[in-house]
Amino acid sequence: MNFQNDDISINTLIGPGSSVVGELTSAGFIRLDGDLDGKLEASGKVIIGANARIKADIIAQSVIVCGAVMGDIVAPGGVHLFPSSFVLGDIVTQKIQIDDNVFFQGRCIAINDKENFQSAKKRWLDIKAIGGKTITVNSRRK
Repeated sequence: MNFQNDDISINTLIGPGSSVVGELTSAGFIRLDGDLDGKLEASGKVIIGANARIKADIIAQSVIVCGAVMGDIVAPGGVHLFPSSFVLGDIVTQKIQIDDNVFFQGRCIAINDKENFQSAKKRWLDIKAIGGKTITVNSRRK
């Protein structure tokens, strides 16, 4: 699967042993090797390192998970779950790759057609809102 290959420079790095509580927003590429408890939103790619522990909903262009995520992932550009990754939450994307030896529990919406994807994402957000658990997606990022 080909994820965005345009700019690989990291805008934000949360290193090993670091911990963030709250809302993290970045206008670009984020790599997390520490812990995050809150919400993560990036306009570019997010990489969750092997030792990272994320308890947050993630909204980004694409997401690579090598560590643990407890929360929903919305990434139209694609999601890749590497071996030994752990995801407890829903995934909404246009492309998904799940390697062997992955723990994933949740719903997955993976629709490559952009128009159908937007419709399915809207339905998913409506269902999440009705269920009392919702994440806010900035309307400028579709």
